[in-house]
Amino acid sequence: MIATVVLVLRLALAIALYIFLGWALLTLWQELKQQGKSLSERKKTGISIAQKSEQGNAREFHFYQADIVIGRHTHCDIAVLDEVVSAQHARLTYHHGQWWLEDLSSTNGTFLNGSKVNTPTVVITDDEFKCGNTRFVIRVDADENAAIT
Repeated sequence: MIATVVLVLRLALAIALYIFLGWALLTLWQELKQQGKSLSERKKTGISIAQKSEQGNAREFHFYQADIVIGRHTHCDIAVLDEVVSAQHARLTYHHGQWWLEDLSSTNGTFLNGSKVNTPTVVITDDEFKCGNTRFVIRVDADENAAIT
């Protein structure tokens, strides 16, 4: 008789444990979905990049994506016709509320306002960077969520 009661209690405890685990996993899944939706709906700050080559050619690009690759390869977001530029030369990335420039181990380096970029560096409006013989001028869109002073 006691063995039957212990067996029923063990089964009830096991069922309660599985119900709790299912509820916890469902709650975590719903929270992750809500966080993902919230992050995807967050407005990203745009960036305009004016490209100026030595030949006098000028182009302007505007992006809202968080990752921009610059290089000679045609799959880059900004494909540059400059033999001194590496296939994937530099990257602009938006995170932590700022735009960052980093060199992608290019052969000839990336220069920001005349200084070589060795680590990811924050860029702001009117910063100028150079990949090979091509210059780029950055204009960061005004952040509409920033406090007005």
